[in-house]
Amino acid sequence: MKEQDMVYEDFSTEMMRPKPDPKYSAEYKTDNVNSPIHYNKNNHGIECIQAIRAALTDEEFRGYCKGNVLKYTWRENYKNKLEDLEKASWYLNRLIESIKK
Repeated sequence: MKEQDMVYEDFSTEMMRPKPDPKYSAEYKTDNVNSPIHYNKNNHGIECIQAIRAALTDEEFRGYCKGNVLKYTWRENYKNKLEDLEKASWYLNRLIESIKK
């Protein structure tokens, strides 16, 4: 594995131990719909959607979800097909859950 294909677990240690970047490694299974690795690359274990939800009002979050449902259904035929429809479904489920609360 090449150096650019590695990520470092802990930048604070003297001996930085590289680990395989999940997008290049078969040993890591990535889920691009429910928990994309590129939205959780921080040291706090917070996913991007959690930060977005915390920053928005209930009404704003519902609008955010609706916009993403539209975006992913709009582009599905031109980009990622089933994966885009699954992402649209993911956002629709978040929208439904936010209304139930």
